[in-house]
Amino acid sequence: MGNATLRLGRADDVPEGGAHGYDPSGDGQDIVFALRRHGVLHLWRDRCPHAGTPMAWRRHAYLNAAGDRIVCAAHGAQFEPDTGLCVSGPCLGERLQPVAFAIDGGEIVTATTNITKETSS
Repeated sequence: MGNATLRLGRADDVPEGGAHGYDPSGDGQDIVFALRRHGVLHLWRDRCPHAGTPMAWRRHAYLNAAGDRIVCAAHGAQFEPDTGLCVSGPCLGERLQPVAFAIDGGEIVTATTNITKETSS
């Protein structure tokens, strides 16, 4: 597929203070998620750096109740939404993997090489 462009969805589908997961391959597992904080959109790979598990505890639910931290459902690790830095939990000091993206015609777009799933050997 090379470096093809992939349209994930409308940028305005990500509410202020909220998050939205994306499953571009349609296999039932989000592999990236976007969140909007203070008007800025961020796109992260949906994997905890501690054990590689998905982050959300249910679809599109990546944030704590206050909306000020990304939380790993598997371990309770907490991450800063703007930087992806783990500030509490087993991966303290590690970071979520950011995904490069652009907004084109109101849609979040990225290169397919930015979001391909890691495969196990």
